[in-house]
Amino acid sequence: MSFRKRNVGLTGSAGADGTAQTPPAPQTPPKERVPLPGVRPSPLDGRPTTSTGTASLDALLAGHSGLALGSSILIEESGTTDYAGALLRFFAAEGLLQGHHVHVVGLPEHWGRELPGAVGESEQKEKPAEHTEKMKIAWRYESLGQFGAGTNTRERQQTIPKQTAQNTEPGQAISVPFRHTFDLTKRLVHPASSKLDFVQLGMNPSQSPYIPVLEHLQTSLTRSTTDTIHRIIIPSILSPALYPPQSSQPQYILHFLHGIRSLLAAYPDRMIAIISLPLSLYPRSSGLVRWVELLNDGVLELSPFPHSADGDTQVSRGPAGTTEEPPQGLLQVHRLPILHDRGSGTGISETDWTFTLSRRKFTIRPFNLPPIEGDTEAQQASADLKGKKSDMEF
Repeated sequence: MSFRKRNVGLTGSAGADGTAQTPPAPQTPPKERVPLPGVRPSPLDGRPTTSTGTASLDALLAGHSGLALGSSILIEESGTTDYAGALLRFFAAEGLLQGHHVHVVGLPEHWGRELPGAVGESEQKEKPAEHTEKMKIAWRYESLGQFGAGTNTRERQQTIPKQTAQNTEPGQAISVPFRHTFDLTKRLVHPASSKLDFVQLGMNPSQSPYIPVLEHLQTSLTRSTTDTIHRIIIPSILSPALYPPQSSQPQYILHFLHGIRSLLAAYPDRMIAIISLPLSLYPRSSGLVRWVELLNDGVLELSPFPHSADGDTQVSRGPAGTTEEPPQGLLQVHRLPILHDRGSGTGISETDWTFTLSRRKFTIRPFNLPPIEGDTEAQQASADLKGKKSDMEF
């Protein structure tokens, strides 16, 4: 009969050969991942997202409050206007201020000197006209506003370590805004470390003009570090003013878009793309445009209103009685970036939208029809409602 000493702690379990096994060494905790500038998790599913440079457009993108990395957006525009060009400029300016690598296809270099400038912190602190009258129901509702309005005041700040900042001590953190506010009347001062490339198309009529673009993007993505975000801008695709005649051939353009899709799939955390398309030259009823739409994650259409012959512009009134610029067109959402089969990012309730491009910014609002001019009952009810709101004080 074998005996065993008592009151002796067991240091390890015996193995098959009778020898005691030592416990495994404690594992070191993994290093905390450094947040990338201009990137934050989506409030829906946590995937990394970045800003398009337009607050109201970020709020429209399927509830992610930004454009998810690894996705692309196609902005179609009918008519001879260039409202989509303003969105592309905001997209490029935001990327430069966040330290992203911006690639512009088919445009000359002077386009980079026309980017809108950022609004300073002192100007952002000044309250706009629509926020001069506060809601009198409860103080905690004062920050609520219209769709896409006042978004920058509620944005969270990112904490970036010293490795990505300058003139800071080791271990000291700085705050970088997720989204900047831009003014079209100003010009952007490019940071010293900004990366802006203008990729020119090939002019050989016997081959695809998009081959140099795909080679440039593949080389840049391969040679760059893993913490570099690449923004691809393709303006007015298929337009004869920027692209050679053979660029509209289906075997060339579809191969190019398939190449963009493959790069987005190969670098899902480092690349996003935005493309504009003139519908006046290539309508949505054509098969080529349908294929172009299928090869993009999101599809938006800008339909400007026809300008009046006399040039009169009626000024509308906001909810607080403030003046608002009239809408300049309709924005139709044909597709939003649905990122997996469970339908992540489909929480959009409104379906009709309008857009306004003022001298300073681009704004997207829900489309609401005013009361008919002859409908006196609706006008009287609207006036009574405004009077009741002004008398409510608690």
